[in-house]
Amino acid sequence: MSRYQLTKTVVMIGMMGAGKTAVGTALAELIDVPFIDSDAQIVQAANQTIPEIFDAFGEAFFRDKESLVLKRLLDGPPSVLSTGGGAYLQKTNREMIAAQGLAVWLKVDRDLLWARVRHKDTRPLLRVADPKARLFELLGERAPYYRQAGLVVDADPNYSVQDMADKVLKQLLNHPMNILRKIA
Repeated sequence: MSRYQLTKTVVMIGMMGAGKTAVGTALAELIDVPFIDSDAQIVQAANQTIPEIFDAFGEAFFRDKESLVLKRLLDGPPSVLSTGGGAYLQKTNREMIAAQGLAVWLKVDRDLLWARVRHKDTRPLLRVADPKARLFELLGERAPYYRQAGLVVDADPNYSVQDMADKVLKQLLNHPMNILRKIA
């Protein structure tokens, strides 16, 4: 089995349903580093679900707390970190990630995203009359920000989670930032 050294945190970004948590978990296992989900950290700290936080305090409050958690996690040892779909939209978050890690955009086409999220009611931003139209609208709004990521990995609908993790690993090993090195 290969061993790796990670010098900066790999930050998985992208839309809800892109596979940030699943692919991030598989990637962390491949390179033997911790996997951290920023949304799970927020839920744990608040002792409320994300929809409950949105309902009680609004999206702006959530985004402020998300930035605080992101800073704390980026200040820690290198890991694979999954963020919420909106985390990368804030300039301060993009700057923190660029300074302390590498943003990896899991780029998934809109139809595959819809297929993945259409039966879930845990997405506060899709609790609208036409969730499909809202998802596509969000993708259009967010894609220009996601394109700023240090690494873009295109999803393939025929790929398993493990296939995607392998694809991300290969691209990280060839990335000019050299944050991941094979050591054995």
